[in-house]
This record gives sequence, structure tokens and C-alpha cells, in this order.
Amino acid sequence: MAEPPARSERALRRGGPAATTWPVHAILIVAAVVMVVPFAWQIVTMFKTTAEATRVPPTVLPEVFDLRSFTTFFSTVPFWSMFAVSAGSLVLRVAGQLAVASLAGYAFARIPFRGREALFGLFIVMLMVPSQLFLIGQYELVRGLKLLDTLPALAIPGLFSAFGTFLMRQAFRSMPKDFEEAARLDGANPFQVFWHVMLPMARPMLAALAVLTGLYSWNDLLWPLIVSPSGDNRPLPVGLAGLQGQFGTDYPTLMAGAFVCSIPLVIVFLILQRQFFAGIASSGLKG
Repeated sequence: MAEPPARSERALRRGGPAATTWPVHAILIVAAVVMVVPFAWQIVTMFKTTAEATRVPPTVLPEVFDLRSFTTFFSTVPFWSMFAVSAGSLVLRVAGQLAVASLAGYAFARIPFRGREALFGLFIVMLMVPSQLFLIGQYELVRGLKLLDTLPALAIPGLFSAFGTFLMRQAFRSMPKDFEEAARLDGANPFQVFWHVMLPMARPMLAALAVLTGLYSWNDLLWPLIVSPSGDNRPLPVGLAGLQGQFGTDYPTLMAGAFVCSIPLVIVFLILQRQFFAGIASSGLKG
């Protein structure tokens, strides 16, 4: 007996999306494998000897899982002192940038003033300029403040971010004005509206900006080398760079160090991942 036409159409509608999305899933699976392979290779290399890591053709698995690379890393790099510098710089930079970017983003999104769009346009132009062009001016500023070889010197340039201001502006622009207007009717001034009403609503975007800023701060290498000429107060990326020798590199030790140094960021991301994805999804690119 033939199937009723309505039921047949429903079956085609149910099977249609599955039949058309499998190529997308296949491409995503291949892309995921391509992204995971370098990390898997790093983990395998940590347990190899130097001879196995540089063997041609390469060996996939070590003959014996060796943990000496971790011992060599902790004996070569002053991990805890550099970790303290990296963590302190990250906290200062993230806290400062969240404060500055949220205030500036709220002003550009909600407070009308003369020249607002032109000034914001200058912020957007700064996104197109390589950050290396600001190094000389930033160095002269830090040296003039007599902050070389100090922890604040690592964080000061990161307190101001055109990208962070842009993200926060988009977040505030996407919020309804009803809550803001109700707070003003209750007698709240602009700062009270910002602190008690708008900023709590922007928590997902603040979390996303904190993760992105923390990632940049944790991996920064060039700026710490410039503002720490004596070698004091240098973060972990500088220690990792020192493991690369001129005539050879101990790859198992380097991979072990990179793995250890990435653990704090992974933990922070796992804690903030829900807010991070919510913030990126609501960032807008609206308006």
C-alpha cells in the first residue's frame, strides 16, 4: 500500500537536512583532526629522548616513555619566579583593560558627545596598525616613568586596547535601553547606570575579553624582552625562548615546558568557557 502523500513529504523533510549536512560534518571532522594533530605530537614528543625527537624518518611513539624532559625543564628554567611574573602581569593587564575598555565602550555606545563617531573611527584605524609601530613610544614612556625591569612595565601598554573598546561598545549597543531609562527615572546618574545596570549585563563579554587579553598577555614575548634589559621580571615565554639553542634544541624539554606553561590558561578557559562563548555570540557585530 502506498504511503500517504503528507507522511511522505514529512519523511523527505526529516531526511533532507541530514542528507545535505553530512559534507559539512565531514569537513569539520577533518579540520578538527588537523588541529588536534600538532597537540598530540607535542604530547608524544615530551616523552621521547632527544635522539628520538630528531630521528629521520620520525618515530610516532617513543620506545620508552621518559619523564626526564620535565626534570630538565624545571632545573633549567626558574619556573616559579617566571610564573609569578606572568601571573602578576596577566592580572594587572586584564583588570586594567576591563576597566578602561568597559568605560570607553559605554561612553561610545551610550553617551552622546561631539566628535564621538570621529574619535571612534580613530580607534578602529588603530586596529589596522601593527603593534610593533608603538614599541618605541611605549618604551620611551616606560623609561620616562622609571619603570624598566618592573612588573607594571609589562602591563601598562596592555591597559589600553582599541579591540577591547570595540567589543565593549558592541556589547553595550546590543542591550535594550529600557533598563537604562528606568534607572535614570529613579534618579541614577550616568556612572550609577553604568555600574549597577549596564556592567552586570555585560558579564559574558567581560569574560570573553578577559580570556582574550589573558591569552595575549601570557604569550607576550617581544615586549618583556624590551622592558627587562637586565633579565629581572621576565615571564615564562622568555624562559621557553631560552630553551632554543643556536646550534641545537632539546625538543622534548621545549615541548614539556610549553605543555606546563599552557596548563594555567587551559584551566582559566575551562572555568570561563560558557561566558566566553556567550560573550562572543552576543558581541554583535550588530549596529
